[in-house]
Amino acid sequence: MQRPLQPQEYSLKETSPHLGGGGVAGDKLTTTYDLVEQMQYLYVRVVKARDLPTKDVTGSCDPYVEVKLGNYKGTTRHFEKTTNPEWNQVFAFSKERIQASSVEVIVKDKDFVKDDFIGRVSFDLNEIPKRVPPDSPLAPQWYRLEDRKGDKVKGELMLAVWMGTQADEAFPEAWHSDAATVPSDGLASIRSKVYLTPKLWYVRVNVIEAQDLQPSDKSRFEFYVKVMLGNQALRTRISQIRTINPMWNEDLMFVAAEPFEEHLVLSVEDRVAPNKDEVLGKTVISLQNVDRRLDYKPVNSRWYNLEKHVIVEGEQKKKEVKFSSRIHLRICLDGGYHVLDESTHYSSDLRPTAKQLWKQSIGVLELGILNAQGLLPMKTKDGRGTTDAYCVAKYGQKWVRTRTIIDSFTPKWNEQYTWEVYDPCTVITIGVFDNCHLQGGEKAAATRDTRIGKVRIRLSTLETDRVYTHYYPLIVLLPSGVKKMGEVQLAVRFTCSSLINMLHLYSQPLLPKMHYLYPLSVVQLDNLRHQATQIVSMRLSRAEPPLRKEVVEYMLDVDSHMWSMRKSKANFFRIMGVLSPLISVGKWFDQVCSWRNPLTTILIHILFVILVLYPELILPTIFLYLFLIGVWYFRWRPRQPPHMDTRLSHAESAHPDELDEEFDTFPTSRPPDIVRMRYDRLRSVAGRVQTVVGDLATQGERLQSLLSWRDPRATALFVTFCLIAAIVLYVTPFRVVALLTGLYVLRHPRFRHRLPSVPLNFFRRLPARTDSML
Repeated sequence: MQRPLQPQEYSLKETSPHLGGGGVAGDKLTTTYDLVEQMQYLYVRVVKARDLPTKDVTGSCDPYVEVKLGNYKGTTRHFEKTTNPEWNQVFAFSKERIQASSVEVIVKDKDFVKDDFIGRVSFDLNEIPKRVPPDSPLAPQWYRLEDRKGDKVKGELMLAVWMGTQADEAFPEAWHSDAATVPSDGLASIRSKVYLTPKLWYVRVNVIEAQDLQPSDKSRFEFYVKVMLGNQALRTRISQIRTINPMWNEDLMFVAAEPFEEHLVLSVEDRVAPNKDEVLGKTVISLQNVDRRLDYKPVNSRWYNLEKHVIVEGEQKKKEVKFSSRIHLRICLDGGYHVLDESTHYSSDLRPTAKQLWKQSIGVLELGILNAQGLLPMKTKDGRGTTDAYCVAKYGQKWVRTRTIIDSFTPKWNEQYTWEVYDPCTVITIGVFDNCHLQGGEKAAATRDTRIGKVRIRLSTLETDRVYTHYYPLIVLLPSGVKKMGEVQLAVRFTCSSLINMLHLYSQPLLPKMHYLYPLSVVQLDNLRHQATQIVSMRLSRAEPPLRKEVVEYMLDVDSHMWSMRKSKANFFRIMGVLSPLISVGKWFDQVCSWRNPLTTILIHILFVILVLYPELILPTIFLYLFLIGVWYFRWRPRQPPHMDTRLSHAESAHPDELDEEFDTFPTSRPPDIVRMRYDRLRSVAGRVQTVVGDLATQGERLQSLLSWRDPRATALFVTFCLIAAIVLYVTPFRVVALLTGLYVLRHPRFRHRLPSVPLNFFRRLPARTDSML
């Protein structure tokens, strides 16, 4: 069943950008930034001034510097009452937008009415030197200030002026001419940054027992333990031992992030009434003092005293007791697991938490984020549509964010990043967003950065050492349907340091050993993943500038587990796509048996007779056939990385109401009649699923009932048949049996009946456990 191709606008486009400034491969000058197009910038570093003259009546000087290039003007902060200020600020002017022939650096004195001119230094653009890394940065030097006529005046300015590219160390922190409209408090949110997610640990709390509990109600003992870590809270079951020395022996799992800020708070509680619990004692444990384990060897258990808290005049105080209750615990940080904080389908990292268990890296992933084109306006400013786009790329613990390109539907970033790769079966995710926090401060606090689209690339689908340059479609699903928001151009290269090490990885388990020796349940993993994503998004949103919660959640596919009609249909058709070759083989074999093409059927007869007479050829023939198919398909191997497929996702054909349901909040916020209609629809879909699952179960139970004597006559017939078959097969050569069976199956339609065969009739008559179901 060949899936129809998706429309051209949603497909990948191969490009041939001018990478690395056209330098020869291996050229020392371009290797640092060889996956992006070189962008030329004029850099002006304003370091400090000395011996500035005083201008105003008070005899003081409040100097600042203005760097002017054509229409662009950047200013430093001003200092009050000093003639020797130090600024140490860098200004970068994009060469593409330069329309002047000289750059002016003017020193001014801040005044209430009109700022006074102190002096200036100007440079002809043709005379400015070019800096090529890995040369060291250009040393700043002192320049004597001049007046407007060109005569020397009092005061000197220390400057460095050079032409460079985005590979320059000064680039990330520089003031950019294209961000001239952004207020100073919003500048932090437009710069490029690299973020590291915190190291995540699983915390295992084994609650063993408690001693000498002192409940107020002595008639009924219903003790349980509640454990809290930050905003995570879990509780044990109620102890079956109804004494003041209860036992639980239960494991509770949490996620914690370094540095460990939160404490583990345990409280033993007594269920006094259905909705009333009494706290019998508490203990607070710092995670700094908890053992870390790398394998499954048990750590030492410890007894902890339970502090009794009483309320005195509205305040909680610790009650001094001579004889204390205590609790027996085994707590450890489990470093042998990989803490999942992203969808398992798109994992970018599979290493265990403990660094001692890491294997060596097998290669390097390099990503050049070049540009985007055809972006749609994401917001309105001064009555016109505008977009301030930036990219976020995430792989392993390292997240990167490009600078924001202000007010452009064709932004050019040309930034390059590198990651170490420990497993090729991992995915890098690149998202494009619209920055809604340019105003900075409180104005932008309530706004959210809008998603423009996302690209995922699985490293194992890339050939090593090849540079892939493509435009990837940026597709988002909206309540109104699927929409293309533009295209982003990326350059990707996966370099492998040792092919043997990489091939060896294909024989290793995907996750660390502990996941298989002491597996966590699916429900546990889901809850722990939810906690891990919350911790990661909270920590990254506290960075400066923050990587906001909505951005992190979109990159981590937080809502991937939510049910939707569209995803269910898509997954159903994916299963059908997988089964379609089997169905095709079945149809082809049916045509062979019915002699639709006599020549093919005769050839199959000949092949079948050869394989029966020489059974040792069966396996070699199968493997040779698979080898030939593989070699045949090599001609049509994919030449492009995978990308978002709207047809596969059933995004184009989704019904508007199904999309509205997918974008609904959880719990629902829709009116009752719509919820009722959706519930009925869900019941009908679930009914069909239930029927299919029931049919599969029935076939399995029929197989079991062949020998279970549930139907004594059927089992007697089958057992007798097995005895006769054993005797016949024992005395008859296997080749003869196989030959007769095959010729019977391939017999001519003239010798066939339309009715089902005897074995099939017998199988369908066998009982299943459906009779016992209510």
